[in-house]
Amino acid sequence: MRYELSVNGQTVAVDVAPDTPMLWVLRDHLDLTGTKYGCGGGYCGACTIYVDGNIARSCQTPVSTVADMAISTIEALHENHPKLVEVWEANNVPQCGYCQSGQLMAAAALLDRNDSPSDADIDAAMTGNICRCGTYTRIRAAIHEVAAYDATRKGSEEDAA
Repeated sequence: MRYELSVNGQTVAVDVAPDTPMLWVLRDHLDLTGTKYGCGGGYCGACTIYVDGNIARSCQTPVSTVADMAISTIEALHENHPKLVEVWEANNVPQCGYCQSGQLMAAAALLDRNDSPSDADIDAAMTGNICRCGTYTRIRAAIHEVAAYDATRKGSEEDAA
């Protein structure tokens, strides 16, 4: 079947079976390879994308269920969260890097809904995103740093107004 999708703000068309996971639509049909295959069962988080502003495991999300929704991938993250990747790298979060697109997407989703997350908030939001290298304390530190940066910038904008 033919599906028109909104991916990273652009309308694209794909001709795939209705049960094709979005992971394979993105990687094999749209050449968006930042979203990674990890476990194939939705447990590890490497394949995390946004669907209408909510995180979703693309390996478990059939294309037929998201045809009328806004889909965002790691390739568009810099547009909405320019500081996140910079701080992520400055905190030496990536080790092997395989889980990072899913980790970053989950972190961005958390920061979109909570501009001052506690350690417990971060742990809860990041549960389900497995990092085999164990950089969880660096992930937490990076999220806190981005939240503090965003709060400072927001305060400066309010003062200017």
